[in-house]
Amino acid sequence: MSVLPLVFTSGWASGINAYAVVLLLGLFGATGLSDDVPETLQRPEVLIAAGVLFLCEAVADKIPYVDSVWDSVHTVIRPVAGAWVGALLAGHSGSVNDVVAGLVGGSTALASHTVKAGTRMAVNTSPEPFSNIVLSFAEDLGVAGIVSFAMFHPLAAATIAAVLLATGLIVLVFLISRIRRFWRRRAQRREERRLAAQVGRPPG
Repeated sequence: MSVLPLVFTSGWASGINAYAVVLLLGLFGATGLSDDVPETLQRPEVLIAAGVLFLCEAVADKIPYVDSVWDSVHTVIRPVAGAWVGALLAGHSGSVNDVVAGLVGGSTALASHTVKAGTRMAVNTSPEPFSNIVLSFAEDLGVAGIVSFAMFHPLAAATIAAVLLATGLIVLVFLISRIRRFWRRRAQRREERRLAAQVGRPPG
């Protein structure tokens, strides 16, 4: 069977939490639960690094505005991770060209990252912090569940990931006004900090 469904699913999940994907796939391979995981992802140093970064993301992802800063930093990291994992999976299976798999994984990760980052901007216009925490836990559980499901039912998992991605993109269109409000507030805070710094300067 082609590895593309697993590549697509891991790409979608990488756009939400790339470190969780690397950690989960590595653990599935290291524990012998799956033979579809490349040895590179099972290496101890890769698992440790993914675990530490996953914990960092788990904290940053639940703090209003910090999550958006984290997302902006990962605009490149998540798609690259999705492409890297996709290429490794393809190279391990030999059923798909690794360049094709890298393009599928990377582009899917970029799309799901866009949905996540945009949704977080919209959520950050809300004054309470609880929505960030709830959304973060939902994302973590969703990634863990779908990646685990994909290891045994790749085609079904890819179908679910495709539905979630399409739904997220549609929702993102309706959140554009709130995203614009987020950018206006961010620009306003920057201007306030700039003015405060000017006031605090000693006379020249």
